[in-house]
Amino acid sequence: MANLIKKDHAFNELFDFRHSFDRLFNRLMSHSSQATERHEPALLFAVPPIEAWMDPDKKEYHLSVALPGVDPKEIELYQHGNNLTVEGEHKESKEKKDADYLDQEFSYQSFQRTIILPEGVDAQKLSADFHNGVLEITAPVKESALPKQIEIKTGEKEKEKGKTATV
Repeated sequence: MANLIKKDHAFNELFDFRHSFDRLFNRLMSHSSQATERHEPALLFAVPPIEAWMDPDKKEYHLSVALPGVDPKEIELYQHGNNLTVEGEHKESKEKKDADYLDQEFSYQSFQRTIILPEGVDAQKLSADFHNGVLEITAPVKESALPKQIEIKTGEKEKEKGKTATV
């Protein structure tokens, strides 16, 4: 008879947990508990994403750091040896003139990212430009640090030489 009683499954608890986690995540992304009402995305990162590559034609190292919504005045760039550090603080406040505030939302985020420059990059000649929320850093690269294709040799030529010599 005990087997006829329906019991709660562990899966129901997992779905409840996921639903609660989704609500929490949505609140964080919109700065408030009214996430579903405003739908405003927030700048939320502590380590900004990067993209780095070598341009063999121009012999340059390129590094792009995504910093959407950040003012260039809020960014600091430091170089120590082969370490390059991008850091800053972003403060945002939405104010309306002639408003009698009962509650006002603001945000504050700090970010930092340290990148180890590859060997061969001339760290003394770094240049940085900021356009459309992306910090672009370039530096010249020594020829020895550029990627190059290496020919793969096979034993086929050796075998062909041996066949013609024995005939």
